[in-house]
Amino acid sequence: MAPVAVGLGGDIAIFHRSLPDTLFSAITGRDCSVVRLDRGESYCRPVDPPVPPTPYCTRSLAGVDCWASPERMPNIPMQVAQGPHQLTPEQDRKRLARWPASIGE
Repeated sequence: MAPVAVGLGGDIAIFHRSLPDTLFSAITGRDCSVVRLDRGESYCRPVDPPVPPTPYCTRSLAGVDCWASPERMPNIPMQVAQGPHQLTPEQDRKRLARWPASIGE
């Protein structure tokens, strides 16, 4: 009986979830753990919300102005920010992936 008890305690230390949590997570595809309950959080990790659109920021006389809908502007000036303005398909796939994400990769 002692090795079983140690094994059940060891899975929380190693996987941050109990064996029933692991089975429930695998079946539902959600990240669920009794450890989250111990932290005062929900049993299953909520699905990440979609990333809000990045504002379109341009230079102005006073500094920088940001716009939610640049397509409404008559002459769209150059944007101040550089780089990607939304998640790549790979990042979005990982954001929406079922738990555990590493099994399907």
